[in-house]
Amino acid sequence: MTRAIMLQGTGSDVGKTVLVAGLCRLFANRGVRVRPFKPQNMSNNAAVAEDGGEIGRAQWLQSLAARVPSSVHMNPVLLKPQSETGSQIIVQGKVWGHAKGRDYQALKPQLLGAVLESFATMRAGTDLVIVEGAGSPAEINLRRGDIANMGFATRANVPVVLVGDIDRGGVIASLVGTYHILPEEDRRMIRGYLINKFRGDVSLFAEGIEAIGGFTGWQCHGVVPWLKAASRLPAEDSVVLERLARRSAGALKVAVPVLSRIANFDDLDPLRAEPDVDLVFVRPGERLPADAALVVLPGSKSTIGDLLDLREQGWDRDIAAHMRRGGRVVGICGGYQMLGRMVYDPLGIEGTVAETPGLGLLDIETEMAPEKTVRNSLAVSKEYDVPLSGYEIHLGVTTGGDCERPSAVIDGRPDGAISPDGRVMGTYLHGLFGSDAYRAKLLASFGLAGERMDYRASVDAALDDIARELETVLDPAWLDSLVH
Repeated sequence: MTRAIMLQGTGSDVGKTVLVAGLCRLFANRGVRVRPFKPQNMSNNAAVAEDGGEIGRAQWLQSLAARVPSSVHMNPVLLKPQSETGSQIIVQGKVWGHAKGRDYQALKPQLLGAVLESFATMRAGTDLVIVEGAGSPAEINLRRGDIANMGFATRANVPVVLVGDIDRGGVIASLVGTYHILPEEDRRMIRGYLINKFRGDVSLFAEGIEAIGGFTGWQCHGVVPWLKAASRLPAEDSVVLERLARRSAGALKVAVPVLSRIANFDDLDPLRAEPDVDLVFVRPGERLPADAALVVLPGSKSTIGDLLDLREQGWDRDIAAHMRRGGRVVGICGGYQMLGRMVYDPLGIEGTVAETPGLGLLDIETEMAPEKTVRNSLAVSKEYDVPLSGYEIHLGVTTGGDCERPSAVIDGRPDGAISPDGRVMGTYLHGLFGSDAYRAKLLASFGLAGERMDYRASVDAALDDIARELETVLDPAWLDSLVH
């Protein structure tokens, strides 16, 4: 019989994603057939699963950790925010609809069948499924119709381990508070807890563990230290952007405006990992640094909305000044669309604005279309004649004079555009910078010679490091109980 365990958090961003990935790698290294599962995810960082369709990038990373092909069934419901109140709903990899927050609450019961179907698919032929919750089960205002936490756990009969983040403070209160606020039906699903992101001498928390046990009767399955190797993993959601500190100046400064609907910004992780690169995420209210050699416009869930925000921040003027200084610009997906003369949305796919001028840095224009391109792709860079691999997730058709100078050939098709002077480039291919050969050529064009790191190998090594550390701090009896 396939076993399963679900990690739920006392709040958002307590480290569930990394712990699930680490546990997947830990058990995979033991020869256990393990798969990740997340009933509902909310993120604009999406991946294309190997069986086709969209899933959260976190579940793609967890499948990599488990050493199994990624599947749309690993994340059957993906919410992709398009505005402050509304999201696109992806079900088993395909667009299912759109809804505002309040409307979505009423829709959730309709999605439970798909969630349970996908969970059954993941259990088939597997020894262990490690499930990740979303947010916190203590959000009892969202309990009715829940499919992300206890609503799923109780229906699928999956035991739960709570994760508390001690780094943010109040971990004892958050665990004990969760115990008291949950109804008995939910509380009886909990089999213990983990303390995450601990810094310092673990023995100093012994009284804390005793207190939590006294209030709840729950067993502590381990105190996990701050996992330094997690910084080498792809960024999971936009919460990470708020914490990314500016490094000491590298040889090459790359500026990235943080758009309000930024998507797939983990495209930038390979650049961030390069020691010679100072990757600066420019937040609203800040100016693009005048000494940046390269500006990267990342993906966006709403190209027109982010174009309007970009102008409101004054970043269009900063980019124009950057170009006058001889700088270069790369646009990926939505960022590529922004580089053109116009963006049209006659069908109102993104919202109520039917058209808006782009930045005018490429002789192209884009018209939004209802058909969504979702595929993994192999490509060749036309700039540097090196192989690329990545994925496409986009709406819209882009045409224009500069498309005669494509930036890449994807699966035999020309893609993207390059300006006549070669200083502006756009592409629909996500994962561009993950190509070690492309990244080496790009950085060499800025005078950074030398062999580049193997980015994919560094991610894989980080997963192994996390798995080894978890092996030393988690209760061995608990780990064994998950598969025996």
